[in-house]
Amino acid sequence: MSKAPKNLSVKEIHLANPRGFCAGVDRAIEMVELALKKWGSPIYVRHEIVHNKHVVHDLKKKGAVFVEELDECPVDRPVIFSAHGVPKSVPEEAEKRQMIYVDATCPLVTKVHNEIKRYYNKGYKIIMIGHHGHPETIGTMGQLPKGEVLLIENKEDVEKMIPSDYKKLAYVTQTTLSVDDTKDIVLALNKKFPSIENPKKEDICYATTNRQEEVKRLVEHVDLILVVGSENSSNSRRLVDVAKDSGCTEAHLIEDHKKIDWGKVAGASSIGITSGASAPDYLVKDVISSIQEKFDTSLVYDTTRKETIEFKVPPVLR
Repeated sequence: MSKAPKNLSVKEIHLANPRGFCAGVDRAIEMVELALKKWGSPIYVRHEIVHNKHVVHDLKKKGAVFVEELDECPVDRPVIFSAHGVPKSVPEEAEKRQMIYVDATCPLVTKVHNEIKRYYNKGYKIIMIGHHGHPETIGTMGQLPKGEVLLIENKEDVEKMIPSDYKKLAYVTQTTLSVDDTKDIVLALNKKFPSIENPKKEDICYATTNRQEEVKRLVEHVDLILVVGSENSSNSRRLVDVAKDSGCTEAHLIEDHKKIDWGKVAGASSIGITSGASAPDYLVKDVISSIQEKFDTSLVYDTTRKETIEFKVPPVLR
């Protein structure tokens, strides 16, 4: 049976690079796989190891069991804490129950945890710029006693603050935020509180920044951007926001090739494809293959910067 003819309009596909897995995600997934090799299944994981349904599904098939709280784990099986980080009460509880646990918190998130502890020990009131309810925010704020970290999400939250209530202030940020949005909030904070202590080094991680910069570059060349990533992935959603804010109104988050809106693809002459830091690259390849099955395409692939950062797994798993 002959194949249906392809649509004759040629689609130019611009593939973002860097895209996809960052060093923290690579390390967290490797830690679950190494734990399964070392201790066998089941291995329990508190919260999704990274925010991607396909990654979670693949690890479930290998023997990982995902739970939301520690009390869902039996004491005689190892548990891994997700890359987003956990409140300090979680490892404390694991130790109390004499559980084997391994912390897969991204080292860049751990850096923020250490920052707020340092500020707290110096008597600062700490502000966290982040998203309410996000596991990373919960984990970071949970490093200190309740009420010691104030969460702000936007410039309006800064406007509501009363300077006389905060004599000694410092701030940190969630690592996966939009660089541009955060910049505006930081400017507002510094304007309102000129003596506020800024982090020595920006908290937003290198991978988030690189992927957002690459999307801004893609916007100059395409009229549709597809971001491959899960709905609950903060950094993937920010890539869509960055694309729209940079002038590409047709920017869409898709879980995988099954979620492609073919009407949007048919109406575009050039398509940019990127993926969030927790999305495996085979999902991007599937999206490209699906478009190539229906349309003649030319692939444009520019590497704007190489990422060479690697994070080692802890000694217990080596």
